[in-house]
Amino acid sequence: MAPRAYWKGTLKLSLVSCPVALYPATTAAEKTRFHMINRETGNRLKQQMVDSETGDVVESDQKGRGYELRKGKYVEIEPEELEAVQIESNHTIDIESFVPSEEIDQRYLNHPYYIAPEGKAAVEAFAVIRDAMKDQGRVALAKIVLTNREHIIAIEPLGKGLLGTTLRFPYELRDEDEFFDDIRSPKITKDMVELASHILHTKAAHFDPGKFKDEYENALKSLVKRKASGKKIAMPEPEERPSNVVSLMDALKQSLKGRGGKKTAGKSHARRKTGRQRAAKKTQRATGRQRTAS
Repeated sequence: MAPRAYWKGTLKLSLVSCPVALYPATTAAEKTRFHMINRETGNRLKQQMVDSETGDVVESDQKGRGYELRKGKYVEIEPEELEAVQIESNHTIDIESFVPSEEIDQRYLNHPYYIAPEGKAAVEAFAVIRDAMKDQGRVALAKIVLTNREHIIAIEPLGKGLLGTTLRFPYELRDEDEFFDDIRSPKITKDMVELASHILHTKAAHFDPGKFKDEYENALKSLVKRKASGKKIAMPEPEERPSNVVSLMDALKQSLKGRGGKKTAGKSHARRKTGRQRAAKKTQRATGRQRTAS
C-alpha cells in the first residue's frame, strides 16, 4: 500500500503543467523511541499545556497562536488569518530557473521528497519535464508552501520520478567566519602533509550508504531486549581520555605503522616459513645422498 501524499498540487514549467504529489523521502519509523512513564504505576504520562502565569491547565479549545511583540505581550493570530496569506506556491510548484547542481551549497539542503505524477493523465507532461531536465543536466529551482511556510525547492530527476529537496534561506545559516576566524594557521611541514595524504589514500573508498550501521540504534534495541527479558544491564567502564600532549608527526607515523604492521608481520612470517621449508628439503636431500652412498 502506497504511503499517503504529504502535499498535492501542480508542477509547472512555463505553460506545461501536471498534477503531482510529494512524499517524504525519509522515515523515522524504525527508530527506537521511548515514552515518559510513571515509575510507580508503569502507566504512560501525557503532557498538558499550562498557563505560564496562573498555572491552570489549558484545554485544546482555548489554545491559540500569538506573536510576541515585546516581553509578555502577544498579538493573537487566528487560523483563518493564516489561511488568508494566499500565495501562488500554496498549491503550485512553479519552476523559476535551472542551475548547475555543483553550484548548490550543501549547507542549504534541508528535507528530501519524492515527486510523482498524480493520476494517469499527468504522466505524459511529467515525463516531458523530467526528461528535459535529464538532457540539460541541471537542477530546477521553484517555490512551494509546506506547513504554512514558503520554501525554495531544488528538483532533479531520480529514476522514473523526481527528487525535490527543500532549501534553507540565507537567514537560516550562520556565518562561518564566526566559527573559523579564530583558527590559527600553524606552520605544517611538507612531510606531515604527505604522511596524512598517504593515510587518506589507504582509506579511499566509494560512497556506499549500505555500509552505514547505526551502532547506537542497535545498542538501544539490545538494551531494551535484555531489560525486557529480565537480564541485568552491566555498566561499561568509563573510557580513558587520551592525553592532549601528542607529537603530530609521531601520531601520523604510528597511524601508518598500525595499518601496515599486520601485512609486514604476515610477510615476515611467510619468509620464515619458506626458509624453514627450504632447510628441511636440504636436510632430506643430504640424508638421501648419504643412504645412497652407503
